[in-house]
Amino acid sequence: MSRCLALRNARIVLADGEVDGSLAIEDETIAAIDEGSSQVGEDIGGDYLIPGLVELHTDHLEWHYRPRPGVYWDPVAALHAHDAQIIGSGITTVFDAVRIGSSPDVADMGIHVDRLVGAIRSGRDEGRLKAEHLVHLRCELPTEDVVDHFETYAQHETTQLASMMDHTPGQRQFRTIAEYKKWYEAGRTEEELEAFIAARLDEHHRYAGSNRRAIVARARELGIALASHDDATLDHVEEAVEDGVDIAEFPTTLEAASAAHDAGLAILMGAPNVVRGQSHSGNISATDLVRAGLLDVLSSDYVPFALMQAAFVLPQRVDSITLPQALATVTRNPAEAAGLDDRGVIAAGKRADLVRVSLIGGTPVVRAVWRGGVRVA
Repeated sequence: MSRCLALRNARIVLADGEVDGSLAIEDETIAAIDEGSSQVGEDIGGDYLIPGLVELHTDHLEWHYRPRPGVYWDPVAALHAHDAQIIGSGITTVFDAVRIGSSPDVADMGIHVDRLVGAIRSGRDEGRLKAEHLVHLRCELPTEDVVDHFETYAQHETTQLASMMDHTPGQRQFRTIAEYKKWYEAGRTEEELEAFIAARLDEHHRYAGSNRRAIVARARELGIALASHDDATLDHVEEAVEDGVDIAEFPTTLEAASAAHDAGLAILMGAPNVVRGQSHSGNISATDLVRAGLLDVLSSDYVPFALMQAAFVLPQRVDSITLPQALATVTRNPAEAAGLDDRGVIAAGKRADLVRVSLIGGTPVVRAVWRGGVRVA
């Protein structure tokens, strides 16, 4: 027996416009979209009906797992708390970013990674989760064990994205030593901070290059989408292109974003950057990249609901962008960048991941969420 559902009286946001009408679902798939009034199905009350959001890079699971320095929560409970916030924000597909590679700030990093990835896998297998959770391996290149960690977690269906990061002082996000010190000086004397920086520079020279080559080669063998992180220069972009990278995450300069766009990489920026109107670390504004036609994908990064907020804020701030175009940055474009061609747009034959949204005082409010045609929120 097939499972059928109809939704009517909806303001349906399609890939290229909006229609007032109804939508029919059979099993997990959108079967038909009809304009005009209908008396069949659940009344959406004139609210927006948009595709389920697709999130490629959120660190939020790690925050639930480690809510305070030195405090580690039960990983399954942390995942449930994270899942509730994700689905409540209209995100139906989420790539949970898990940092791999040892960290001077977190002892036993490998143990914590194993707990988080294990929770994601068991949560999926046991049907515990409302959103679809996939794994995004954030590979900290200047660490001695990042390749070993990658090998441990890459060969599984949940792992579909990996990003190559290098948070070395004077590199990428931290283009000057002074910028780096602002982030890491707390709790350290000047002497301790200088020693900490020297150790990070040494690790970069010893490990970063060879680790990058190994991870790129293995990701390509396994068909895992690749992202470069915090590209700041033309050299960074050229390296990403040579490595066959798919996504440029958080380019820090207009020069890097423009070069990455010209090379065909999907440009990903933070939705909190859009909502706040600026980067929290003083890098380029995401809204400026939208105006320049250089932004493809938004990520909630550290505030899950920022993804929905940003999609509705952008048309108010940038005259040249429509709501369907803004929503594409959080639905169709991230799905395509990650190789998920079955979702991200409301169209016949696509997966019925849908969100009912009201606007109250200009702010979006999530009223209902369906994943694969089943209401989950």
